[in-house]
Amino acid sequence: MGWFDRKKAPAKAGAAVQLREGNRHPFASLERYIPLQSGEMALYRSIREAVPIVDAAILKLVRLAGGVDAEARDPRAREELREFLRTVDTGRGQRGLQSFLDRYVDAMLTCGRGVGEIVLDAKRREVAALLCGDPAAVEIWEGDSPLDFALCVPGPGGRLEPLPRQDLLLFTPFQPEVGSPYGVSLLRSMPFLADILLKIYQAIGMNWERMGNVRFAVVCKPGGDGLERMYAQERSEQIAREWAEAMQAGKDGSVRDFVAVGDVDIKVIGADNQILDSEVPVRQILEQLVARTGIPPFLLGLSWSSTERMSAQQADMMTTEITALRRSLEPVVERICELWLRIHGYDHRVSVEWADINLQDLVEEARAELYRQQARTLGLENQTNEGE
Repeated sequence: MGWFDRKKAPAKAGAAVQLREGNRHPFASLERYIPLQSGEMALYRSIREAVPIVDAAILKLVRLAGGVDAEARDPRAREELREFLRTVDTGRGQRGLQSFLDRYVDAMLTCGRGVGEIVLDAKRREVAALLCGDPAAVEIWEGDSPLDFALCVPGPGGRLEPLPRQDLLLFTPFQPEVGSPYGVSLLRSMPFLADILLKIYQAIGMNWERMGNVRFAVVCKPGGDGLERMYAQERSEQIAREWAEAMQAGKDGSVRDFVAVGDVDIKVIGADNQILDSEVPVRQILEQLVARTGIPPFLLGLSWSSTERMSAQQADMMTTEITALRRSLEPVVERICELWLRIHGYDHRVSVEWADINLQDLVEEARAELYRQQARTLGLENQTNEGE
């Protein structure tokens, strides 16, 4: 058999090498999110942890919704009721109805529903505490009528069992949909956009880690002399050692020159690449997220262009949102006050009063009243002049 009769060995296929790491942002649940009828509460809490501006917006809504007071119909019970609302135990070292409402509203906005309990003392003659519950641990059982429902928890066998003393439980759904007893979380429409936003931030961090921390490529090109090519490895090791010592000296605060013989080329790795501008896409996503919360951008520290008139209109819209949120909380406050009045033998009728949202409303109301008085004065002067 001759050399020409031999078959060539099949060429080996080149191995595909992937050097890029599959780094992802730490909130991986946002990528695998599937919209369900009842949102994942752990997902919503993850959004608040991942996007600070969303967490800040919810905290501002909670604070702006505060400032509640109750006025009893019976004059004898007014001072005692106010003292109860100010000093009632709410658990974990907190006191006062407002501390209970802060946690209640926080859970209602995040999870779509707030759950609480009125705790009586052993003799059932006094309200001992107001406690908030975990919305994820409570299920709703509905009867034949929408008015017939109960709060339940899974029993030992996995079946839902109604909680005892339903009259002492508090439940408030946030913007419930038709046909569903559960509310809707304020963050329901945010997972998709929050995932994109986190991918942008993760890419920015990776790019700055790669190109922000400058790396150098030192290339030594041997000449045409065969002897120089023979000692190319030794020269490269010597150059690498001297370069490392020069860099280490720079960390210690001293300046050290690097001297090499031959054709040595030093370049910065990644200097020619440009990081993508993320200002426009990030702003577009933040606009969607902020619009869902109803908070004006300037209250969240966003320096977007806004005229004075536009800011006033945004403040009016925020006032409307807070008023609507307070309306959903009034039944809870009324039930707490009515139960306390009944236990102490007073008239159970009570009216809930809220503090003014901000001082700007008082200024506008005072200015409007001034304008009305000026118009009334001018009208009287015109009537007097006409009579003469």
